[in-house]
Amino acid sequence: MFKSIEGQTIPNVTIPVRANNDWATINTESLFKDKTVIVFSLPGAFTPTCSSTHLPRYNELAATLAKNGVDEIVCVSVNDSFVMNAWAQHQEAQNITMFPDGNGEFTDKMGMLVDMSQVGFGKRSWRYSMLVKNGVIEKMFIEPQKPGDPFEVSDADTMLEYINPTATKPQSISLFTKPDCPFCVAAKEMLTNAGYSFEEILLGKDASLTSLKAMTGKETVPQVFVEGKHIGGSEALAEYLEK
Repeated sequence: MFKSIEGQTIPNVTIPVRANNDWATINTESLFKDKTVIVFSLPGAFTPTCSSTHLPRYNELAATLAKNGVDEIVCVSVNDSFVMNAWAQHQEAQNITMFPDGNGEFTDKMGMLVDMSQVGFGKRSWRYSMLVKNGVIEKMFIEPQKPGDPFEVSDADTMLEYINPTATKPQSISLFTKPDCPFCVAAKEMLTNAGYSFEEILLGKDASLTSLKAMTGKETVPQVFVEGKHIGGSEALAEYLEK
């Protein structure tokens, strides 16, 4: 069984990282000093659960976590720095600090190194998360040790719930747009001014007119969705925001 080490100090490890086409180092003592840091560790970059849910949700909730006292969010994986950098770029994970524990030294000292040779991974990290304050581990969420790749407690929402159960989570907002559309510009400005983050789906690049019609029954843009609900165009969005 993997053991929680709440109350203990983070292992002191220095790892090599690739930054700006040169080698540098990250030292855990300086990384965690005088800061509140969330760490989430996972089996591997580019793997399904890690790419579809674990990393993206921490990146999405970064601003909310920052409002609740978190200074930095660190992702640990037993991968080299080139792989972790490529994954961060692919995921557009601008809110996450990558910690490429390529030799597994940090993970081993945390007691979280696991043999995944049966799937060709070699030694990797078990999935877990923790809240670290000034280098001391306050809370750990360790996934249950059972077959497969359990993902039940190390997620970003569980961590936010621990830090502040009453925290308001950001709404999921997407809008279809196209280039040189003044109504699309107006819709994006309304959302930005109201303090909402959103994902833009650009026609001709991210989706086609067929997809727009299939999802909304409309051929005009913008078309806005909030938490899965179709709001409509820019005028409908203005009415929605006034409520």
